[in-house]
Amino acid sequence: MSIPTTADAVVIGAGHNGLVAAAMLADEGWDVVVLEAQDQPGGAVKSAELFPGYTSDLYSAFYPLSVMSPALKALHLEDHGLRWSHSPAVVGHARNAEDDDAPVLWRELDRTVADLNRRTPGDGDRWRDLFTQWRRIREPLLETLFSPFPPVRGAVGLLKELGTAEALRLAHLLLLPAGIMAERLFEGEDARLLLLGNAMHADVPIDAPGSGVMGYMLIMMGQDGGFPVPVGGAGQLTAALVNRATSAGARIECGHEVEAIDVRGRRAVSVRTTGGNTVRVRRAVIADTSAPALYRNLLPADALPASVLQDFDRFVWDTPVLKINYALDAPIPWRSKSLSDAGTVHLGADHDGLIRWMADLNTGTVPLHPFLLFGQMTTADPTRSPEGTESAWAYTHLPRGVDDDASADQLSAAVDVVLEKHAPGFSDHIVGKTIQRPSDLQASDANLHAGAVNGGTSQLFQQLIFRPIPGFGGADTPIENVFLGSAGASPGGGVHGVCGRNAARAALGGDGKLGWPRRQFNRAVLALTTK
Repeated sequence: MSIPTTADAVVIGAGHNGLVAAAMLADEGWDVVVLEAQDQPGGAVKSAELFPGYTSDLYSAFYPLSVMSPALKALHLEDHGLRWSHSPAVVGHARNAEDDDAPVLWRELDRTVADLNRRTPGDGDRWRDLFTQWRRIREPLLETLFSPFPPVRGAVGLLKELGTAEALRLAHLLLLPAGIMAERLFEGEDARLLLLGNAMHADVPIDAPGSGVMGYMLIMMGQDGGFPVPVGGAGQLTAALVNRATSAGARIECGHEVEAIDVRGRRAVSVRTTGGNTVRVRRAVIADTSAPALYRNLLPADALPASVLQDFDRFVWDTPVLKINYALDAPIPWRSKSLSDAGTVHLGADHDGLIRWMADLNTGTVPLHPFLLFGQMTTADPTRSPEGTESAWAYTHLPRGVDDDASADQLSAAVDVVLEKHAPGFSDHIVGKTIQRPSDLQASDANLHAGAVNGGTSQLFQQLIFRPIPGFGGADTPIENVFLGSAGASPGGGVHGVCGRNAARAALGGDGKLGWPRRQFNRAVLALTTK
């Protein structure tokens, strides 16, 4: 079947953000076509049977942001086939290879509190107080973090809830380096490590300003909604998004790579594919692509201010990811039995080890002692592999710019050493293993450029009004009806769909009373910074 020749909106890319945008536009009666270069939708939300009988998530795996996201909650994906599953414990962090009593964040608040108080008297109570505050401020805080810049409505809500003095203290807390935040909040190493390990889900060094916000958000979200997984694999989340978008009338066409957006008089008029198809655009184009791909490859250079193109010469990607998938014929023999119940496990580094690990990455050194995230998928969802086995993965980072053949093999060997130390006998239970190098990630999803999974660094200099480059901070671009709807736009990476939602709202012009002044503010800033 040929693709349409005309549409109200073309969405470039069928990742989760693109699918969210497509569903929202179709809900408003727009004629929407989604063009996806790969042969199936989903972007970095996919699963596959890499080993017979074992379901592996190929990219993202746990979804605390998804269940809290206002963008995804508004789509009611549970009505379109999505079911969530949880591991008994949310996340654990082993202090070192000899740790036989690793701290764990339990799904039940009282259990987490009691365990942390056992380890360091008072830390469990501090955790409860922090969580009590989180429940008070959750909605306005998420509104603040998930809105285009400036986040007026959420900020006003925080001021109403907390008052000026407490709101300023919260803002100061969230801007702290993760190491300092952990010391401010807790007395003992166990609670601190739970925060620090979660902070490392982003690519911000724990001694850098703003690195604490990810740790704070994930431990609070983990205590609140857990780290759930879709029953049957990450691909089931994509399947629900596809069902939701198509049921609203959106059309999803895979195997069609867009090569250019045609612009006339500051507006996009059509998109062209590498296969020779042209789709004329009546209203808008939403790009669920990386920011550099949109500005460097898809938009004509003569339609953009020279300063914008120069700024993209300085665009910073997040560090490349190495992912290793395992099929195991038995549960993992953890030295610390507490880790057996955790879906997500942090291994390989305490506070000082995390700093040394980041130093390796920042100096182009392949780490010999890597910090890694480890996922026990069958523990979280028993459908992932036969009873008594485990489908699992490990995830860590390489330095930017290194050859990913030899370096990936070297780092993979170091990962196996870490796992064997924390779980003696681990290697004896491996019945299947595959490595996804940074080049593999990019080949399967162009947005994962050189293995970067967050659409660009999450460090403060490339967030908020500096994302993707200074003067932006939302979905708007210098082309009036073209919007960036990927992790390259604020608020950035993670499976929350907010980038797609923000782009759809901007295209619709229907983002409430604050939408018009926010867009005028963003366009004024764009005008000032793109001269």
